[in-house]
Amino acid sequence: MTDRLNVTFPSGPDECHAWLYLPEGGGRRPVVVMAHGLGGVREMRLDAYAERFAAAGYACLVFDYRHFGASGGQPRQLLSIRRQLQDWRAAVAYARSRPETDPRRVVLWGTSFGGGHVLATAAQDPAVAAVIAQGLFTDGVASALAMRPDTSVKVMARAVRDMVGARLGRPPVMVATAGPPGSAALMTAADAEPGYLALVPNDVPFSNQVAARFALDILRYRPGRRTAKIACPVLFCVCEHDSVAPARPTLRHARRAPRGEIRLYPDGHFDIYLGEPFERVVTDQLAFLTRHVPIGSAPGEAPRPTTP
Repeated sequence: MTDRLNVTFPSGPDECHAWLYLPEGGGRRPVVVMAHGLGGVREMRLDAYAERFAAAGYACLVFDYRHFGASGGQPRQLLSIRRQLQDWRAAVAYARSRPETDPRRVVLWGTSFGGGHVLATAAQDPAVAAVIAQGLFTDGVASALAMRPDTSVKVMARAVRDMVGARLGRPPVMVATAGPPGSAALMTAADAEPGYLALVPNDVPFSNQVAARFALDILRYRPGRRTAKIACPVLFCVCEHDSVAPARPTLRHARRAPRGEIRLYPDGHFDIYLGEPFERVVTDQLAFLTRHVPIGSAPGEAPRPTTP
């Protein structure tokens, strides 16, 4: 039976809240550090992935970014790329410090915008054992070009208002994270709003908005350019019909990873969290973990023999 603990760890002046999944059995286990994408929180199906990994023997640390979910940070719903990357580094440091985990066998798992964060984090941390990135954001320019021009104008107008207001000490000007086509939202493809909100459990308080100033930063964020610097194995789970993180630039960046493995799925961005698409992708991820970070051995060691 797997234990799930509520834990916290410091990041900057605040604390991130997380779930720590600890599988049965002794010994220090490999640990998968996990976080969501654009405005997402743990309850939006990350528990489904973590439960499968833990059942296979992997510890999992599943955290909320600062300013979101149960984690600290004011103002709420502030999506800062710099702070989220700090949160990833803090989460990895905490995972390595736990007595139940093997600090040499830390795996990064990110989805959507978090998929870009794990690439950026692994490129700077050669001790990471492996990376899994699904439906991953790799290129801010490509994602911006996928947005309708009228939507871009609306979002950027709010972003400028929010940036000016922040300098004057005013509350954030918000923009919807996901909305219908043509609305002022960060994701407005036909499948975005229904697909995004379908991940939110009915009993979880959730705000479908972020501080609009984020839109001014996204064009400069291109974590896919760092794939050539990632030394460890990387599994790229790419959706062929992704309306949020277009597959073409993602594949271009994925092919530059020295130890990259690419899996293609005939699905949209939000499909792989549920049902049969989820089963396909999590099966591939477990197979990747078994190959590269087996339960019974540390990096560079042969797997321990099993008793017949």
